[in-house]
Amino acid sequence: MTPLRQRMSEDVQVRNLSLNTQLSYLQQVSLFARHFGKSPDLLGREDIRTYQVYLANEKKLMPGSIHIAISALRFFFNVTLERDWGLGKYCHFPRSPRSSPREARKIRCLRLRTRRLTCRQLMAFQSVCPLVPFAEDFRT
Repeated sequence: MTPLRQRMSEDVQVRNLSLNTQLSYLQQVSLFARHFGKSPDLLGREDIRTYQVYLANEKKLMPGSIHIAISALRFFFNVTLERDWGLGKYCHFPRSPRSSPREARKIRCLRLRTRRLTCRQLMAFQSVCPLVPFAEDFRT
């Protein structure tokens, strides 16, 4: 284990982060360094931004996964390396895609369509969700 990795490991332990968070942060910093082929302490703000674009566009990670990577890098640079770059201005967390209320309603209706419903449940359901076909299709 390199001294830098050892120090980061101690930093996350001192802050009493959960074991999964500790392992995840160490892995994310390792992946960041491996991507550039350099020690992470030699990399800077622009490299973080480039890596974030890489995660979003080339690896096509979901916003939650990118959020974990950015949090790990913020921790590494702010706590372990004690570089106060104000990374909040440069590393923004991605927004999660939200479905419209109409799409959410369709999803709920489709989920309910696959369930076995009693006749009474079906009648109540059809009044709310007109996408469902006739009641005869759902009788058991």
